[in-house]
Amino acid sequence: MIRSNLSKPLIFFSILSISLLFSPLCLAIGLPAFTENQALPTLAPMLERSMPAVVNISTSTNVEGRENPLLQDPYFRQFFNIPKQSRQKNSLGSGVIIDSDKGYVLTNNHVIDKADKIMVTLTDGRQLNADLVGTDPEADVAIIRIPASNLTQLPIADSSQLRVGDFVVAIGNPFGLGQTVTSGIVSALGRSGLGIEGYEDFIQTDASINPGNSGGALVNLRGEFIGMNTAILAPSGGNVGIGFAIPANMVMTIKESLIKHGEVRRGLLGVTTQDLTPELVKAFNLANIQGAAISRIENNSPAEKAGLALGDIVVSANGKPIKNSHELRNIIGLLQIGDKVDIEYYRGEDKKETTAVIGKQERPQQAGEKLHSRLQGTVLGNTQRDQVEGIVIEKINTASYAWKIGLRPGDVIVSANQYRVHNLAELKEVVDPKSGLLLNVQRGQESFLVMLN
Repeated sequence: MIRSNLSKPLIFFSILSISLLFSPLCLAIGLPAFTENQALPTLAPMLERSMPAVVNISTSTNVEGRENPLLQDPYFRQFFNIPKQSRQKNSLGSGVIIDSDKGYVLTNNHVIDKADKIMVTLTDGRQLNADLVGTDPEADVAIIRIPASNLTQLPIADSSQLRVGDFVVAIGNPFGLGQTVTSGIVSALGRSGLGIEGYEDFIQTDASINPGNSGGALVNLRGEFIGMNTAILAPSGGNVGIGFAIPANMVMTIKESLIKHGEVRRGLLGVTTQDLTPELVKAFNLANIQGAAISRIENNSPAEKAGLALGDIVVSANGKPIKNSHELRNIIGLLQIGDKVDIEYYRGEDKKETTAVIGKQERPQQAGEKLHSRLQGTVLGNTQRDQVEGIVIEKINTASYAWKIGLRPGDVIVSANQYRVHNLAELKEVVDPKSGLLLNVQRGQESFLVMLN
């Protein structure tokens, strides 16, 4: 075996490189630099304080199994008295204790969505049943609650102070392995338009995030919560160093509404906007500015009352610069009914200011029992999800007949009694309160039939 006489200089160079690399890290967290006879830099003290506040979440959901298409015919089942086949679906994720006194745990909506049972495991081995407090599917945020006894919570940082290049640490439960820590930096801020969530303002990081990390904590080197790990960009199915976290400021704003109302009661500005393009800038004879162009205004909306008009270019909302339509939607989406929003905009070459009061979103709703006795305990509303129009089950009583036969919040009714229905008005026309009701229901990418006798 041939050994190179350059091995020692190379080893020395490697040690020097590592020392130089960790020097800023050591200064940032107050640890000693890497020198002979001194302690190595470590994140262990910070993690020992932070890790007890991050929990593992497991859920179980009863779902209908795949069957022969003939067995999906409710009349066939009824005639031969064939029971429904179901299976249990389990999933894993993470959560963050944000209020140790009241037992509130933050996680992603997709971690606990439609779960029949939610189990939280703490770092000390305790396993606790959790109750759902509230969810916001649009922003993918949920709050659950566990018994408040000897819990540790994470301090919350101001995520608006983050900078690209800041060191961060991700804590979670990837692949169900148990609590795992990875580190990296903030790769980018304000990521939006990815199509992952309805409201996007992501922190991008190269800290390794994998399935199961969802709902876990992204912390700074002081152990403060700066974001909730939510998604990864994985073209090949594995981690490629592009992960996304919902900023702490956005999460905490949503959290208050979830605890108070169980949902986010988003208001309405009443505008449709689009991103500025070079062609639009030229057409409106504008300077080369960034903003969101108003392409539609609803009649009698807060925007119209505030004096906004078609073609106005919104460049700021509540003091925050607007670069595109996604940023404006995020800001409006975090406001509640009755909140004021200060808007700066261009009309031609003139820069103007106005204040709008966020209004209530008017969306038709119907108590299910008014349509059919077997829909008692449900609240129905019009919806359009993934380009599928129908009637969404917005709320459902867990003691109702509709729940017992398998209907769940978020299910979309797309046909009734073999008639395609797009909205509540069409559903009313085909429902006979005195006879059975056959529903075709869309749940995510799957559809199934339900017979209400």
